[in-house]
Amino acid sequence: MATTTLHASTPLTERVGGLTAERLRGIRRGLEKESLRATPDADLALTPHPAALGSALTHEHITTDFSESQLELITGVHADVDSCLAELREVHQYVYHVLREQGDEMLWVSSMPCGLPTDETIPLGRYGSSNVGRAKSVYRMGLGHRYGRRMQTISGIHYNWSMPGIDSAAYFGLIRNFRRHAFLPLVLFGASPAVCASFVQGREHALQPFGEHSMYLPHATSLRMGRLGYQSDAQSTLAVSYNSLEGYGASLQEALTKPYPAYEAVGIRNPGGDYNQLATSLLQIENEFYGTIRPKRVIRPGERPLHALRERGVEYIEVRLMDLDPFEPLGIAASTMRFLDVFLLHCLLSDSPPDTPEEIAALARNQQRVAARGREPGLLLEQDGRERLLTEWALQLVDECTPIAQAMDAALGGEGHMAALRAARAALLAPETLPSARVLEHATREHGSSFTRFTLQHALQTRAQLLALPFPQALRERFVAASHASIEAQKRIEASDTMPFDVYREEYLRPERLGLGLKRRGSAAAPQVLQAAAL
Repeated sequence: MATTTLHASTPLTERVGGLTAERLRGIRRGLEKESLRATPDADLALTPHPAALGSALTHEHITTDFSESQLELITGVHADVDSCLAELREVHQYVYHVLREQGDEMLWVSSMPCGLPTDETIPLGRYGSSNVGRAKSVYRMGLGHRYGRRMQTISGIHYNWSMPGIDSAAYFGLIRNFRRHAFLPLVLFGASPAVCASFVQGREHALQPFGEHSMYLPHATSLRMGRLGYQSDAQSTLAVSYNSLEGYGASLQEALTKPYPAYEAVGIRNPGGDYNQLATSLLQIENEFYGTIRPKRVIRPGERPLHALRERGVEYIEVRLMDLDPFEPLGIAASTMRFLDVFLLHCLLSDSPPDTPEEIAALARNQQRVAARGREPGLLLEQDGRERLLTEWALQLVDECTPIAQAMDAALGGEGHMAALRAARAALLAPETLPSARVLEHATREHGSSFTRFTLQHALQTRAQLLALPFPQALRERFVAASHASIEAQKRIEASDTMPFDVYREEYLRPERLGLGLKRRGSAAAPQVLQAAAL
């Protein structure tokens, strides 16, 4: 299939008109949704990952993220929004049935965490005794040393997206524009303006008291994406360019291989011989690099993600800035997904000049400003070296999306994409209706300005709502079988290991495995390395 080539002289409407209905119907999307397991007292559940949910190492749809207490629910790839959400709903139903059978835990429905214990007692994800399982846990130990475990308990929902006929250069153009315009989904869908006070205990912050045991910023959209969220002073030294796959790969290569003094001080092992982290480089592995959006490629067994990108190009993109929506049982609404489809097409089809170090720094400042003050009247953002009113810029982008939404509705039927655009425009003109404002309003009016009580009530409502849905026996049996199969798969991986973990770690982290020269020089990897799951 021919790849998309965009020319700066081509008007956006003409580019939209050049998209066939077949290509629009070829768009694919999938979801990865993180949620903490919480107790009825709104505290982090410290119990192990439920055995009935299968192996967190090998299960296709149910795993854990940073913590043993942090579920990650994953859908397959879908041709339409409704089927994607239907699968996510089924996974949720099975999880809730298992949790009910084993006690009274629930899924925390906000991105910012529930009540947390001391940092060192937040449990790391455990993945068994295999080399890859140990590596996943050591990686998480390293994250804890580098950023603190509390930060890692923040949860979100990732949106994976692809379109047929898009080459790597066009995907990187999409990524550059997404980063430029990321303020728009942050404003529209940010839903974390407040946090439990336990999250910031002992840390410097600029939050204000918000009722009992809660903190907030009055105009915040997403504390998760701000200074208290997935941010890193160390990674802020990385001015990663998205102008090409080659440049992006070179930036990550350096961060993955060059020792970083602060992490060298932590060391690979502690005095007792246990591992502190996988490596002393700025990034232990590729997934440690934070960002609002990532280029992605499905990896082969044991393959490094950067090698996959360099060898075979970008296959899809992963949107990473979406908060959990506490007002939606699944954490995201169909209308939000349709807006993202239109917005990503706008990013793909619009002119996308190369980024510069100055622009990269300005985009970081814009993100911080919108995360902390996105609903502030008259808020100004930086655009091309000038300041511009956020609402004016946002409304322009929404208007530019109109022909794309119309084309999507024509190709797929209905008017869901235009309805999503109209809802976005209405919310921008009435910021009190934005999710972040609604969280504060509901928490104030119904829960004594308590973020914790607000989220707990919505978690209980969500659990009741999903448990009340029909859950056929055949569906339950399918999930039970998948859980059993995942446990057997983990056992096979563990039984096949012969290489000492020290050797495995060094082999996995060899710079040659990042893609430069691997074909030419070959790999010394033993079979169990090449069979390993992604870290």
